[in-house]
Amino acid sequence: MVRFLLGLTLLSTLVSCSDSSENGSSVFFGGEIVNPTSDYVVLYHNDSYVDSVQLNDKNRFSFQLDDIQDGLYHFDHTPELQYVYLSQGDSLLVRLNTVEFDESLVYSGKGSEINNFLMEVFLANEKEEAIIDDYYELPPEDFGKKIDSLHALKVENLEELAMDNVFSPRALAMAEASIDYNTYINKEKYPFYHKKQTGEETIHKLGKDFYGYRKNIDLDNKDLTYFRPYFDFMKWHFGNMSYMTCLENCSNDKKPVTDRLHFNKHKLALVDSIVKQTELRDILFRNVAMDYLLREHNPSEEASVFIDKFKSLSTSKEHQEEIDLLYSGIKNLQPNTTVPNIAVKNFADEEVSLKDLANNKKNTVFYFWTADQKRHFINVNKHITSLEEKYPHYNFVGINLRTNFTQWKQLMNEYKLDKNKQFFGENFKELQMAMIIDGLNKCVIAKDTIVVDGFANLYTSL
Repeated sequence: MVRFLLGLTLLSTLVSCSDSSENGSSVFFGGEIVNPTSDYVVLYHNDSYVDSVQLNDKNRFSFQLDDIQDGLYHFDHTPELQYVYLSQGDSLLVRLNTVEFDESLVYSGKGSEINNFLMEVFLANEKEEAIIDDYYELPPEDFGKKIDSLHALKVENLEELAMDNVFSPRALAMAEASIDYNTYINKEKYPFYHKKQTGEETIHKLGKDFYGYRKNIDLDNKDLTYFRPYFDFMKWHFGNMSYMTCLENCSNDKKPVTDRLHFNKHKLALVDSIVKQTELRDILFRNVAMDYLLREHNPSEEASVFIDKFKSLSTSKEHQEEIDLLYSGIKNLQPNTTVPNIAVKNFADEEVSLKDLANNKKNTVFYFWTADQKRHFINVNKHITSLEEKYPHYNFVGINLRTNFTQWKQLMNEYKLDKNKQFFGENFKELQMAMIIDGLNKCVIAKDTIVVDGFANLYTSL
């Protein structure tokens, strides 16, 4: 309840700006951002840009949106983003503090009830992750009971909320999806996590009702295509289905097939045979292709065959070009290639090339961090300090990603980082594809501008 009440003050100060949408079809969406990390708020619907506004001198923003489609949107305040559900006639306000972006976020005004519920479910799921991790050791029946009880509690909260508020069928379906699909993800994960945590040699036999929820799932839901819990479920579901199908039909000894090309071609075929909604098909095909290439790391005839198969199924030219760019980046990071000539910025706001930073007699280790992953940022700097002591003949170079330049400089000063060894990555997409940044523990090791290991791990490769 506290979260729901926090926004009332803001509502009273901005209500005069938002009265116009109370009785019409337009939507007012505004708010206040404490400790902003960017000058702008950008609004998206699905994967498409809608509008952007600049914060005023009080760190407030507002959108007046006419004739928009009811549904799920997301707003971006770099480097963070979060969902917002908008319906015609809404007059919605949000207040947040970027120090704890999600935890502090609260909505008020018309349309706030559904949005506050979505946030509560989001935060509840985050808090439950550690608890559920322990549940994976349990037998399937006990695991199912534990997961179902967490699910039932959220459903009960939604039912109580729906008794006091009138939700459109689409809004109610979105709220139900936020509960359901996180539960389904945990069940799709179970056989693999159980095997790993218990040390069992084979996948645990599951009862016929364990996946009972699958028969009610809409695998072509356009409203949910860009909703993270739904999409994450789809990834786990098709991964699970492909694995089990392959285990049953592609191996004489009932052992899992370890050939990544074989397994991922299975996933492409399964998506192709089941999913009909074009947009969802395309982003699932893209996900399978990205996953395969990022794990494979090596250019090969097999990789080329896979890419050709992907292109024959995907209708998205953008995704096809992205996969080509990714594969090109992988080829350019092989041993004995030259470090990509990509520009980053130093503390004085001057451009410096990665190639120039590696142009010395020492081994250079490029590692990556971002402001929105504070725990990783703190841990990685401690780790770098220990590595510098262990490897004094190495040059460790930090590249910041997806952070406001001003915020980056503030963090540099706050944590007393060496300004000669830290650089700002302004063009994230360019860096991501050139250095194949598939996780924040990724690092690239070079010597005299020549790549030694383009796919190293900061914690295991040194």
